[in-house]
Amino acid sequence: MFWQCFTLLVILPVIFIGVLSIAAFVLVPLAFIFASWYMRIRERKLQRRNRDGANVAFFHPYCNAGGGGERVLWVAIKALLERYPDTNIYIYTVETAEPKSILDKVQNQFNVKVEPTKINFVRLSMQRLIEAKTYPYFTLLLQSLGSMILGMEAFMKLNPDVYIDTTGHAFTYPIFRYLAQCPVGCYVHYPVVTSAMTRRVKQRVVGYNNSSVIARNPIFTYMKLTYYKIFRWLYRLVGRCSDVVMVNGSWTEGHINDVWGVPFHTYRVFPPCDVSELKQLNSLVKDTDPIRILSVAQFRPEKDHPLMLQAMYELRNLLVKNEMLWNKIKLVLVGSCRNAEDEERVQNLKDLSKHLSVERSVQFEVNAPFARLLQLYQTSSIALHAMWNEHFGIGVVECMAAGLITIAHRSGGPLADIIETTETSRTGFLAAEPDEYARAILEVIALPPEEKKRIIEAARSSVDRFSEKEFEKAFLRAAEPLLRSD
Repeated sequence: MFWQCFTLLVILPVIFIGVLSIAAFVLVPLAFIFASWYMRIRERKLQRRNRDGANVAFFHPYCNAGGGGERVLWVAIKALLERYPDTNIYIYTVETAEPKSILDKVQNQFNVKVEPTKINFVRLSMQRLIEAKTYPYFTLLLQSLGSMILGMEAFMKLNPDVYIDTTGHAFTYPIFRYLAQCPVGCYVHYPVVTSAMTRRVKQRVVGYNNSSVIARNPIFTYMKLTYYKIFRWLYRLVGRCSDVVMVNGSWTEGHINDVWGVPFHTYRVFPPCDVSELKQLNSLVKDTDPIRILSVAQFRPEKDHPLMLQAMYELRNLLVKNEMLWNKIKLVLVGSCRNAEDEERVQNLKDLSKHLSVERSVQFEVNAPFARLLQLYQTSSIALHAMWNEHFGIGVVECMAAGLITIAHRSGGPLADIIETTETSRTGFLAAEPDEYARAILEVIALPPEEKKRIIEAARSSVDRFSEKEFEKAFLRAAEPLLRSD
């Protein structure tokens, strides 16, 4: 009993004090070394920045992909260079194309011209670490950890003055905030994990991110929900490392505020849509021409091109007694392919169209140049968009600006920000299931010319708030704290 009391009252306190002394002896010098290193980095950065201008680095591995996210990147760069001409732009990318080829594609596809002498590409080599195909299981988590490794490679190759992520790789933010010691900004197109995703898993709904094997098994469903809960917590931690958060619409803003909880430095910045030129387009459609239904979307799984093909199948069933009208209808799928997986996806869609016996009424336009897209806008009368919970919907806005009556998915950005469906101020139509899309297409075809004209004019009037000019103003206003040199 005596020795137990002696141990508790004398020996343990001595050991505890000894451990604290050793920790202090190690940690205090390390703290001074870290503080000294931190101050030297800041001082050197400031000296170089005052001499040569700020180095602003954008993390956008697939900067040559040709989608809506790439339009945001290049219009943002253009706006920064116009406001801050001494700025040096660096893009962390896995693309291997020559700079001239990339910039030519930007001009041809987006009609955006940037000064090539101010653009520098930092080539990253660990591309496989951020590709979904690398991780058959736990894809979200492992891709995010892979992005951290890619982010470390980026940091080792260039320590910037300002870091802006435009692809949603939030797990890179701590690297640049704490190691690179620079302000961190981000433009969020789509939250990596949302309450809606969790809800669909809980309800055991089969989808592109919830396989039938998991949906059918309650144990696997519970495990996936636990996985999502852990990942959501990590996503919140890294997301809160950003100094400025820009989101592309009301739907994304709501989910980001829910997960990250930083509403006071979260800004809604609608993506830049090329509405000014598109609003000037005149329709070349004649009564005797085919009825072209246009879809503009990258060939990615979440864009749900199969739903559009199924809608065409349902439409054919509705027109079984009107073969003449059916033969006039043509669905044109326009989009870019990022890689071999996307090209395989296009082939699968062609096979599906044959399986549904609608191949003669479906046309594919892969990697179409901007001039071809303009021609298709002028020769089409209806637009289709099928993605569930589309974060915004640049393609939807541009089709409306081009004078096409648009049918989009009843969710996400189209529902929250873009399309108005009340009869007195209708700017388009919303649907969710293939048969709904089919009926909406027939409804549009049957509209009187005066009603079509009224919807088109209302839609064109509504899209000015999504113009490149409005994006540039909002982006620069939100990004201004990042560019301050103090």
